[in-house]
Formats: sequence, C-alpha cells, structure tokens
Amino acid sequence: MSLLIVGLALFLSLHSTAIFAPERRSNIIRQIGERWWKVLYSVASLISLALIIYGYAEARQSPIWLWQPPVAMRHTALLLTLIAFILLAATYVPGNRLKSRVGHPMLLAVKFWALAHLLANGTLADLLLFGSFLVWGVAGFVIRRKRDRINGVTYPAGGMSKDITVIIAGLASWAVFAMYLHVVLIGISPMP
Repeated sequence: MSLLIVGLALFLSLHSTAIFAPERRSNIIRQIGERWWKVLYSVASLISLALIIYGYAEARQSPIWLWQPPVAMRHTALLLTLIAFILLAATYVPGNRLKSRVGHPMLLAVKFWALAHLLANGTLADLLLFGSFLVWGVAGFVIRRKRDRINGVTYPAGGMSKDITVIIAGLASWAVFAMYLHVVLIGISPMP
C-alpha cells in the first residue's frame, strides 16, 4: 500500500504544478529549459505511474474491504466512464462545443472516471487511488475555471462536425476499452 501512496503523491503533485503553482513551474522551465523540463517531468511521471500500478496491484492481492458495492453500481460506472471518454475526446478535438462550454474537459473526465470507480469498487486501495484522483480533479477543475473567468479566457466553438467527431471518438474508445482493453490491462471485466 505504501508504494501506491508514494506513487499517488508524486504523480498528483507533478501534475498539479500547472494548476496550483503555474509561476513556480514557469520559473523552473526558465532555469533548466523547456526540453529538460519535459524530460524530467516525463521520467518522474513514468516512475510515479509505475509505483501506482505496482502498488495498486499489490494491494489487490490482500484487499481491505470498506464496503461491498451493489451490482447496480457497475452499470452506473459504465455510464459515467462513457461520459469520461467523451470528455476525454473533447480534450483533443479542437473547436468542439463541449470544450467551449466546460473549458477543461480532461479534468472533468478524470472526475467522472474516478467517481465511477469509487462507486463500483470498495477496497481501501480503491478509495486511495480513485478518491485521490477525484479530489485532484475537482480542485483542478475549480481552480482552472476560476482562473479562466478572471483572465477572460474563452474557448471557441466550431461546427457540428467537431461535436459529432467527439461523440464518435468517445463512444468508440469507450467500447474498445470497456469490452476488451480493461480485461487485458486491468484483469477485470467492467461488464456486469
């Protein structure tokens, strides 16, 4: 469990610099250069992600159950992760109305993903992993949206074709992950 906690602390603190300490991040980039920042950031992110994966897998071997989620929560989780995949697609398709409306769809996707997994799982490791990402996603989304309002930042919306692309990409990605990759990568079928 300690590897999971260390990995989460490292991963979330690294990914919080642009949200909670943008000036400090900019100063570091000026001091060491953007290329070295990206290299160090990537290496530290990969190490922390490996710690999270290994720590979570280790914790699953001897789970500490906090609650037993009802089967209906798996259906709810599937719906919430579908929304998360659509929001994730909106992050990468420029000019879509979803991004125009919410501003930071990736942070919103993290919130939906984490909430879905909290509802469908009931161990201490699940609470640590998904609860941490949920708190991080909520805080990051609130801060980024507030900063956008203060700075007058808006996100332009394009035509309907961009929105259709987002929905199709999100649905297709969700279907592949839910029906195939989740079992291959995680070892558990999310399908009830």
